[in-house]
Amino acid sequence: MLEGPKFTGIMGLNNNQDDFSQNFYQKLNEGSNMSIDSYGSLQMSNGGGSVAMSMDNSSVGSNDSHTRILGHQGLKRVKNYSVAASVNRGRSPNGLSNDALAQALMDPRYQTEGLGNYDEWTIDLRKLNVGDAFAQGAFGKLYKGTYNGEDVAIKLLEKPENDVERAHLMEQQFQQEVMMLATLKHPNIVRFIGGCRKPMVWCIVTEYARGGSVRQFLTKRMNRSVPLKLAVKQALDVARGMEYVHGLNLIHRDLKSDNLLIAADKSIKIADFGVARIEVQTEGMTPETGTYRWMAPEMIQHRPYTQKVDVYSFGIVLWELITGLLPFQNMTAVQAAFAVVNKGVRPSIPNDCLPVLSEIMTRCWDANPDVRPSFSEVVRMLEHAETEIMTTVRKARFRCCMTRPMTID
Repeated sequence: MLEGPKFTGIMGLNNNQDDFSQNFYQKLNEGSNMSIDSYGSLQMSNGGGSVAMSMDNSSVGSNDSHTRILGHQGLKRVKNYSVAASVNRGRSPNGLSNDALAQALMDPRYQTEGLGNYDEWTIDLRKLNVGDAFAQGAFGKLYKGTYNGEDVAIKLLEKPENDVERAHLMEQQFQQEVMMLATLKHPNIVRFIGGCRKPMVWCIVTEYARGGSVRQFLTKRMNRSVPLKLAVKQALDVARGMEYVHGLNLIHRDLKSDNLLIAADKSIKIADFGVARIEVQTEGMTPETGTYRWMAPEMIQHRPYTQKVDVYSFGIVLWELITGLLPFQNMTAVQAAFAVVNKGVRPSIPNDCLPVLSEIMTRCWDANPDVRPSFSEVVRMLEHAETEIMTTVRKARFRCCMTRPMTID
């Protein structure tokens, strides 16, 4: 299935490449017509979203030595539908009909459960209006709706009936995301509105980001230049948000362009904290959580890691913002992971890139975590770059048109 050298040297991965590839696809539910690289398979039907669910099927997690997909097996586009229109759809393997998650949430026969230590964030379902679903995964969906008259994004997760282990893992993820979102208050962090639990459904409600994800924005601009001023401004938004997150001794662990949302004013909101952890818990962390194209080598190799894994991921995101391209686009996600770890491959920096931006990227994705800067330092460097652009770059637009390979050893 994959070509190239066998996966020797990546700890925790099956050394038989064909077996690993086959098993990986099976875990992604090959019958769902989703490939490993499905970042482009989701076009949000109403142009935005807020509670991000990973859009690359290599977003994985593990609570033992076996790779597991957390919560979903990749998103796919869904047609607009209403709750009423979902009632007669077929039933999923987990008990609920395919598009009846919203109905299960709103069903008054089932009591709304609180959020434990965060009960003050429990939403009043009478004020919630669930609209169309714009994305879905194996165990959850994203909906646009309103809460108390405000446009919101609604993430609904379905509790697996016949898989106790997965149900427990998903509940942990849900509780963790509630904890993170309720704790984090920053202009560049997606704003938490509330959540609730029903016997078979968990719900998280956040502000709605009309611009969709950065990945979607960049994909739409593939044939046009990317404004450099906007790229640096958005990179600064991400860096400032992550500086705040790290200041609380937290790690995001899945920082990528799919999880960066664009607000109406074009500012960036960091989302999807379902796999974030408190830094002191690194020894017990699930090593493969994240997405391979953005994942630091120490995470891929199952080695101990720190907040610097987020800095590595930011370096890849900055490259995306500057070039408008998908990292390692000439590789599958698994091939990219192999190349990063075993060959030291990184995305190729354009020759006409500003030196200060080139330095930031190079330092952020250094193989040695100790060499990577803190986000406080990244913010300072980007502020310097922003000043340089405003004063010395006459036309602050940039688009890299490279004919050479998209990665360098």
